[in-house]
Amino acid sequence: MERTALLRSLSCSSLACNKFLFSAPKHSRSFLSKSSSVSAATAARYHRRLVPNRSLLRRNSWRSLPRASSHSSSLRFGLNNKHFSSLSPRAVASPPTQPSSDIAGVGDEVAEKLGFEKVSEEFIGECKSKAVLFKHKKTGAEVMSVSNDDENKVFGIVFRTPPKDSTGIPHILEHSVLCGSRKYPLKEPFVELLKGSLHTFLNAFTYPDRTCYPVASTNSKDFYNLVDVYLDAVFFPKCIEDFQTFQQEGWHYELNDPSEDITYKGVVFNEMKGVYSQPDNLLGRTAQQALFPDNTYGVDSGGDPLVIPKLTFEEFKEFHRKYYHPSNARIWFYGDDDPSERLRILSEYLDMFDASTAPNESKVEPQKLFSEPIRIVEKYPAGDGGDLKKKHMVCLNWLLSDKPLDLQTELTLGFLDHLLLGTPASPLRKVLLESGLGDAIIGGGVEDELLQPQFSIGLKGVSDDDIPKVEELIMSSLRKLAEEGFDTEAVEASMNTIEFSLRENNTGSFPRGLSLMLRSMGKWIYDMDPFEPLKYEQPLLDLKARIAEEGSKAVFSPLIEKFILNNPHCVTIEMQPDPEKASRDEAAEKENLEKVKASMTEEDLAELARATEELKLKQETPDPPEALKCVPSLSLHDIPKEPIRIPTEHDLFTNDVLYSEVVFDMSSLKQELLPLVPLFCQSLLEMGTKDLTFVQLNQLIGRKTGGISVYPFTSSIRGKEDPCSHIIVRGKSMAGRADDLFNLINCVLQEVQFTDQQRFKQFVSQSKARMENRLRGGGHGIAAARMDAKLNVAGWISEQMGGVSYLEFLQALEEKVDNDWAGISSSLEEIRKSLLSKEGCLVNMTADGKTLSNTGKFVGKFLDLLPSKSLVERASWNVRLPSNNEAIVIPTQVNYVGKAANLYDRGYQLSGSAYVISKHISNTWLWDRVRVSGGAYGGFCNFDTHSGVFTFLSYRDPNLLQTLDIYDGTGDFLRELKMDDDTLTKAIIGTIGDVDAYQLPDAKGYSSLVRYLLGITEEERQRRREEILSTSLKDFKEFADAIDAVKDNGVAVAVASPDDVETANKERLNFFQVKKAL
Repeated sequence: MERTALLRSLSCSSLACNKFLFSAPKHSRSFLSKSSSVSAATAARYHRRLVPNRSLLRRNSWRSLPRASSHSSSLRFGLNNKHFSSLSPRAVASPPTQPSSDIAGVGDEVAEKLGFEKVSEEFIGECKSKAVLFKHKKTGAEVMSVSNDDENKVFGIVFRTPPKDSTGIPHILEHSVLCGSRKYPLKEPFVELLKGSLHTFLNAFTYPDRTCYPVASTNSKDFYNLVDVYLDAVFFPKCIEDFQTFQQEGWHYELNDPSEDITYKGVVFNEMKGVYSQPDNLLGRTAQQALFPDNTYGVDSGGDPLVIPKLTFEEFKEFHRKYYHPSNARIWFYGDDDPSERLRILSEYLDMFDASTAPNESKVEPQKLFSEPIRIVEKYPAGDGGDLKKKHMVCLNWLLSDKPLDLQTELTLGFLDHLLLGTPASPLRKVLLESGLGDAIIGGGVEDELLQPQFSIGLKGVSDDDIPKVEELIMSSLRKLAEEGFDTEAVEASMNTIEFSLRENNTGSFPRGLSLMLRSMGKWIYDMDPFEPLKYEQPLLDLKARIAEEGSKAVFSPLIEKFILNNPHCVTIEMQPDPEKASRDEAAEKENLEKVKASMTEEDLAELARATEELKLKQETPDPPEALKCVPSLSLHDIPKEPIRIPTEHDLFTNDVLYSEVVFDMSSLKQELLPLVPLFCQSLLEMGTKDLTFVQLNQLIGRKTGGISVYPFTSSIRGKEDPCSHIIVRGKSMAGRADDLFNLINCVLQEVQFTDQQRFKQFVSQSKARMENRLRGGGHGIAAARMDAKLNVAGWISEQMGGVSYLEFLQALEEKVDNDWAGISSSLEEIRKSLLSKEGCLVNMTADGKTLSNTGKFVGKFLDLLPSKSLVERASWNVRLPSNNEAIVIPTQVNYVGKAANLYDRGYQLSGSAYVISKHISNTWLWDRVRVSGGAYGGFCNFDTHSGVFTFLSYRDPNLLQTLDIYDGTGDFLRELKMDDDTLTKAIIGTIGDVDAYQLPDAKGYSSLVRYLLGITEEERQRRREEILSTSLKDFKEFADAIDAVKDNGVAVAVASPDDVETANKERLNFFQVKKAL
């Protein structure tokens, strides 16, 4: 019997990061939080507070359509009574939306009374908002008040903070101001907000020239609580009088006993050691500093680990006094709250200050353009495995202008960037990857977040001898494109992709108001018009008209010539692998610390040991209950008793966009084929058919849809032995292009031919480069996957497709592509035969009711074209990795430490209280011991309630065994826990905030699909919510016995440096089995 189901839901998505939707920070405070997404090129330069699952969004990356993790509710239909199919229409520029009379404003009299004058007011049709720019008369602080019907309210305060050196002052201060303030004098009110608020965003970012403090919430009371804590934190922080906060967040000497060695500790210090262990980050920093040698961008605002210990407390305090002043602030409000209340809250703070000279002192001076190019050669830490001659990196970087560009030029450059690099079919990207000269693209294309825009492009995995060839290929390709122009189809595809993205305005879990704030701030922070970046309609119409009238060559070729080919301000960076660099850096640090110790008297050493103990005692002593009460919070009465439900067959507004997922069962796949699945997915989208080259297919998808992605989805199912394993094809289009969307999905699945050996070899090289980068920058994820693979079948499957096992498979596959291409091609075809079947196929759609009804016939046509049954029998995958402790050794200055066990194996029965307890463990015990006291950038835990695996992880951690000991102490921490009603209530509310995470319509649709696949019913969701809301201290105590399974039977995996692993194995004889990964 055919088992095809159709899930219809009324919302769902994948995230297109584009120049207009996102603006990107560089350094930041990070925590366990519900929001945000990342771009590697941006992350290489900006900092944020570490939050697991957090990332950086940047505004010049139309390039990727990452898979959004979203959620929703759905309806199943039998195939015989509902049919479906589709494709998507080109987005069309429409005239600006007329202002709505319903949007509230602030009367001039009210503003005057509160101390503000209205500077200007506009209705921004692109985001259906009334935006008013105010100026605080006494201090000159500027305020953008954006009013609309978006319930996800956003506040942000931004200071211009240009550093003069690489001590990391802006970054350390960004961490420190959130460690207690005048009204909230506890250790970390920020963490209290994490524990007990309904925030949809809570973080802080440090750019090279500014520091941002944004919050967001859909609950008005919660929102204003967050705003007040942040305002008090930035203007009246305790850290400027508290040397210990400076030591904790920045740097300090640590000495536990005068007989031991002195070490460096500090959260930012260790964060930046991790950053400086990653070759791509080193390249990005070297490039920026070389492009801007004469202004503030020539130093590292995040901090260089070699320079951070030169920072003094006096310099730290002075930086705050100088720049954290209302006169130097830009303040942003957005959403459906009362605009008068916004000004009232601000006036209470701003009226306490007089005007200052900070705006003059913080101005960023432009970098003058070079008269001739320069070249820089640097080393990066590399493993000694493989052929080092083939691990070079080369990147060409241009500073495009000596002053900021106008919006029209910026927009046109953004289109040019997408044309050059935005898709696998883009000519510059394609020619570089097909050259065989390197493994993967580096450089972020156009970067326009700073005062002056840049363009960067290069390759990594390059042979030493091929460096000049790469440089010449880049220049000759750009010359050819300037001379010949771009294909009409390519221009049309780029136009549709960008326009679709702008109109869809899908920022994923990142609040729309925050994306607008960061976009606006890109001009506002430099004393330019804050309204202009929000308005794309007219510039877009003008650009389309120019292309139609003059042709795309006349529009884009002059830009290539002016900004790149004829621009002498070019810096070529060559990065050379150095297998000794990591150990050399560690030895230099050790030698320096030995000199420090040798210069100290016995009294000095005794005093340092005493200060170390005193700091640890402060860090590990909880705030008293009376101090905690000062942080505003909600009560349980403010929390809905029922979960958010996405009703089936209910209209949800998706702005005329159709979102769809087509799901195929993967359980009939032979286990030896699993590691090929990610490359199979890439091949579907990046190889051609009998009639279409891959370039033509890619352009067709760009012209007709909002994007298509293909990826595996694997999870345990609670109570079942067999895992949930599927291939998901996600696509989106305008409603009128539903036929095109499903036709193209069918084309991708059934017509693509696995015959292009050279392209497949590129995929292998790119994937290997990505995995190596993940090992260095996201070792906690690698460790978690490895432990999961030791504890359950679903984990083993995932690790085969994305862990160390996958990296090893790719390393072997590189040779096999040359020796046995016929066998690989045959295996790819076998995967397709195993997957494609009407039986068990599921279609999930999210749109308004009319679109769903109209799309049924296109889905039916699509399903009718599928084979009736899989041509392969069901496979057996009952496999796990050996359950020994492992150390994955890489060249790094920091570690990623994990330990995990399956609680269900010990008899634990799931209760909703486990969500509350695990969040509390992360925000208290692990936060205080692993991060605050231990100096790691992050420490957290996760309970996978589907598999029963409870996992502890640390991120950029200077320790190894010490961290494992902290994990093992969690059970005793819970047994000895004292918790008053207020603390328990906060823990419950914070958990509900996670469960009720804000979602755009597409995400709701995807969530409902995932719940359906995992067998999660609405009855179970209600039961878990009731268990969360009724969590008691008794539940915490009882959970201690369950969590002892990790101490008693857990497996440990660390991604760590060779020296730290060697030391650990001496201290605990052969504790880790060592696996060399790089």
